[in-house]
Amino acid sequence: MRGNGINRAQFLGGAAAVGVAGVAGSFAAGRAGAAQRPAAAGRGGRSGGVRHRGVMYEVVTGESPATSWQADRMRADLRAVKNDLRANTVSVFGDGVDRLGATASEAAERGLNVWLQPRLADRPHSEILDHLAATGEHAERLRRQGADVHLSVGCEFFLFVPGIVPGDNALERVRNLLAGTVDPELMQRRLTSFISRAAKVGRSVFHGPLTYGAAHEDEVDWDLFDIVSVNYYSYFRRRSEYVAELAPYLRLGKPVAITECGTCTYVGAPEAGGMGWDVFDEETGEIKADLVRSERVQAAYLSDVLDVFESMNLYASLVYNFVSPDSQHRPGDPRRDLDMVGYSLTKTLKDDPDDPDSDWHWEPKESFHAVARHYGRGRG
Repeated sequence: MRGNGINRAQFLGGAAAVGVAGVAGSFAAGRAGAAQRPAAAGRGGRSGGVRHRGVMYEVVTGESPATSWQADRMRADLRAVKNDLRANTVSVFGDGVDRLGATASEAAERGLNVWLQPRLADRPHSEILDHLAATGEHAERLRRQGADVHLSVGCEFFLFVPGIVPGDNALERVRNLLAGTVDPELMQRRLTSFISRAAKVGRSVFHGPLTYGAAHEDEVDWDLFDIVSVNYYSYFRRRSEYVAELAPYLRLGKPVAITECGTCTYVGAPEAGGMGWDVFDEETGEIKADLVRSERVQAAYLSDVLDVFESMNLYASLVYNFVSPDSQHRPGDPRRDLDMVGYSLTKTLKDDPDDPDSDWHWEPKESFHAVARHYGRGRG
């Protein structure tokens, strides 16, 4: 995610460093729900795999006009998502109701299943909920037109919604959590309250499958939602260990979706989990470690975890993410090859690497082709 200077890489590092399970509560405290769910939110797709195979697509507000959301680029990207990546689902996320709506509508017109998730960060609660309501209204219009649409009310509120954890933005909240100055019980009460409010707003405007993008092992009252959604960046050497870690979610009695998964593009990145980005020096804008770029490492990790999700017949697997315009790939310049510490399936190359307003294009990485092969096997 990118918003108010906070990007997804920073979030991943912060969440991992804090230890979400210890601060936000234990997953075991989550409750199984008996509420009725829409028919569209059935369990896994086929008897042998995931129903929604997709990728995340951000309606990004970039660091320059050249890297911000543009309708023509979006349309070309979604063509590639369907035809080249061979995904059947796209998760549209970010802020700006018009951008979210236009992207979701384009995806639906192309026959893609749409997961729509507004992420307005560091704004008053009323603005965040109004933004959610307007996004949900658009999702409902698409659903009534016959599109397969899911609505997520948001993502990991404890870092991005003010007032749950002290701090003006996600990075300040992470620092406060690391410093041990946050009351975890008070934080959990505030988090639970806001999730409940968001779920109520979502239900009031949208009548399809509803969910919330939780960090792995967040404490969430899943009675409020139709689908259990997990943002998952764990690393294990054996596939059986992934299964063991994810199995408790299945016992909640609801469809389970992996709403984010991925890794960076260098040797050792999967082992670093959510801290993979932490070799980036924000002050200098350079990578502070001697990394070995490896698209193969990223591709192998995604192949492994996607196979695990298929074997467990999960409801959805959504890879983070399609393209990161500001994470520029600089061949031959490893200290400034920011694509190495990005999670995208594509690498961004600018016509003029030193001009922030330069035009650019993306090229597929090995991970793009690995995911395309995997999703292609699931067609039919």
